[in-house]
Amino acid sequence: MHSRIAGTGSYLPAAVVTNFDLERRMETTDAWIRERTGIERRHIVAPGETTVDMAEHAARAAIAAAGCRPEDIELIIVGTCTPDLVFPNPGVMLQARLGCRGVPAFSVEAACSGFIYALSMADKFIRAGEVRRALVVGAESLSKITNPNDRGTAILFGDGAGAVVLVADEQAGIISTHLHADGAYIDLLRATGGVSAGHSPTGDVIQMAGAEVFKVAVTMLGRIVDETLAANGLEKSAIDWLVPHQANIRIIQATAKKLAMPMERVIVTVQDHGNTSTASVPLALDVGVRDGRIKRGDMLLLEAFGGGFTWGSALVRF
Repeated sequence: MHSRIAGTGSYLPAAVVTNFDLERRMETTDAWIRERTGIERRHIVAPGETTVDMAEHAARAAIAAAGCRPEDIELIIVGTCTPDLVFPNPGVMLQARLGCRGVPAFSVEAACSGFIYALSMADKFIRAGEVRRALVVGAESLSKITNPNDRGTAILFGDGAGAVVLVADEQAGIISTHLHADGAYIDLLRATGGVSAGHSPTGDVIQMAGAEVFKVAVTMLGRIVDETLAANGLEKSAIDWLVPHQANIRIIQATAKKLAMPMERVIVTVQDHGNTSTASVPLALDVGVRDGRIKRGDMLLLEAFGGGFTWGSALVRF
């Protein structure tokens, strides 16, 4: 038994912060941001709107697209590093909203790679015969931990959610997943403060050494492209669509170059929502599916890289 993606969904908050908005409060320009990152705008949660609120919107859209009901879901895994509460976890809170009581529900914290990690776990639950339908969500309220006056991070991060429903099938949809981490890089990208370590007096915020993170990300994502293809005995030409983590257009372009893939075969949404961490891969996937570019039978390569460092990929026959 294998798993395949039966439905996708996504959600972006209504409030938008453009590059021109940032120009008015810090030393930056729209042209500089677009040239360095490819980002034009980012969506920000409304007062009182939470990660689980966004996750619910994306989840319900994916469930509807899969042609099933919330009560049909047998497993919920939410990837996030910005949960509503320390506990209960976002998966349990989402379960309460959906009404599929009694099924396992939990969250995964692997920063921007969290959706790929969660997808890999759900796939293995289905392969093992434990469940037949699983909901996998990536959702983030990164604006809650971003310093609005830090030019190095405020231009990058936004809020949003994306989701997929996996179902059991005799044909492989999730062909393989590949997960990695290296804690030696902790200080290059992290959020200050926490429950056990103590909270920062000025607030817990994202800290990033941008140039160093860029170099490692390009290297590791290049390696995981080779690993994924080699593990499946495929040539680069076998990939129909690259669905990358939407962090920075230059990282996306470097990964596409590694695949010898024209940018016309890459799903790029970073301009519309910035880096939404765990939400960015399922957001991009949903856009590609709903606008008709990604079709049944296409071979997709999903990949992400995040703080920790963590990184991962999924080879998917859609």
